[in-house]
Amino acid sequence: MTELLLNEEEMMLRNTVREFADAELAPRAAGYDESGEFPYENFRGLAQLGILGLGIDEEYGGSGGTTRQMVVAVEEIARGCAATATILGAHLSLCTQYIEMFGTEGQKREFIPPLVSGEKVGAFALTEPAAGSDAAALTTTGTRSNGGYVLNGAKTFITNAPEAATMVVMATQDRALGSRGINTFIVETDTPGIEINALHGKMGIRASSAAEILFDNCAVQEENRMGNEGDGFRMTMEVLNASRMAIAAQCVGIAQATYDAALAYVKQREAFGKKLSEFQGLQWYLVDMATKIETARLLTLKSATLKDEDRPFITEASMAKMYCSRVAVECADKAVQMHGGAGYFAPTDVERYYRDAKVTEIYEGTTEVQRLIIARNLLRD
Repeated sequence: MTELLLNEEEMMLRNTVREFADAELAPRAAGYDESGEFPYENFRGLAQLGILGLGIDEEYGGSGGTTRQMVVAVEEIARGCAATATILGAHLSLCTQYIEMFGTEGQKREFIPPLVSGEKVGAFALTEPAAGSDAAALTTTGTRSNGGYVLNGAKTFITNAPEAATMVVMATQDRALGSRGINTFIVETDTPGIEINALHGKMGIRASSAAEILFDNCAVQEENRMGNEGDGFRMTMEVLNASRMAIAAQCVGIAQATYDAALAYVKQREAFGKKLSEFQGLQWYLVDMATKIETARLLTLKSATLKDEDRPFITEASMAKMYCSRVAVECADKAVQMHGGAGYFAPTDVERYYRDAKVTEIYEGTTEVQRLIIARNLLRD
């Protein structure tokens, strides 16, 4: 159905990434989920396909491309391995694209090429123990010292941090200024004064690492600051507004994987002398799943189209993130239910999809935060 809305280039990209997801990502997903290891094979594969450079200017080694192409690719990646899609989101949408959007020419030429080639992994360090949804309340400080800045404080739940070589870090220069006192820095993880402690025990997306980061008198040069002093919060919100479409696409991919698994299962499983697919109740489950997935996909494409056309997209992006994450969770729940007892055990893919789906309602702006954004924009209009 959606094929009617994709142009030739988007179809070719989708088919290429779909083949990669089916041949490489999906067969390895359960193993990486069980081990919790960072999927370097997957990451290098994305680099070889040029996915790590999607939306990045070719001048810096990127692949170019549109936001629509990004969401098309992310959906297929998430369908194969949701954890790999999370790694990509933090690396590309939050780190690399942040540098391209707001970095100086020198910063772009220094930091972007090794990120798009896969030589280095990128991370985005915003969340703190007491500053999650309320990003303006962060307490990590970046104070002036010897012509540069010194970072002190702690970040938590930072995706890719254990493997990252390059991080985009937000810190406040003056807490009294609130959001207007926040700066953004490009920080290399081998800088003295940085301690990275991996976090374990995640419910899902287990192959996507997370860590706390401790800054103890970590010296950062002034040329590593992006934008003017006090611009950090504004720039970060712009990046997050755009990145939500990638999360929405990830949700569509997870939901599609749950639907595919449920459909295949009810076609071959028998009960009471007939296929499960012959029971009307289960047919209606499939109908609801398919309809919601297609609606989610279209909403994601719409928000991406608006951004590509330089039209207002923030409301639609928040709608997509909010709706698609709910669809992913609902479809995973239905898929487990349709599998019965088998769906509750780890060898069944839907058990992993169920765990993977939940976090999409939490990270990069909770569902509640998306409602606040949407309501504010609707009332403003």
